Amino acid sequence: VQLQASGGGLVQAGGSLKLSCAASGRPFSNYVMGWFRQAPGKEREFLASIAYSGLRTYYADSVKGRFTISVFKPKNTLYLQMNDLKPEETAVYYCAATWSKVLLPSSYDYWGQGTLVTVSS
Repeated sequence: VQLQASGGGLVQAGGSLKLSCAASGRPFSNYVMGWFRQAPGKEREFLASIAYSGLRTYYADSVKGRFTISVFKPKNTLYLQMNDLKPEETAVYYCAATWSKVLLPSSYDYWGQGTLVTVSS
């Protein structure tokens, strides 16, 4: 399984950015896919997860209402639409995938390489 994250960049506070994660290597039915971020000097933070069917989603309180996770199955691509970004959300953003029946698996088996998002004040 390979996950390739992209779409990071520089954005002003209050702005929007959409991250993509191209998945390949196997069928992803019954998989859960998620987005995480890690800021310098901080622990990795869970942001959102989605069942590959697209029918179930879960968000961390810190991003609920501002971020939207989605999946486009014909292209095996995961997305994270981020709105109203804040400078403290500057971090490397990672996508991940794992076989799971629950939206909050204890761990993820596969990780993308990360894409840097910088939010300027």
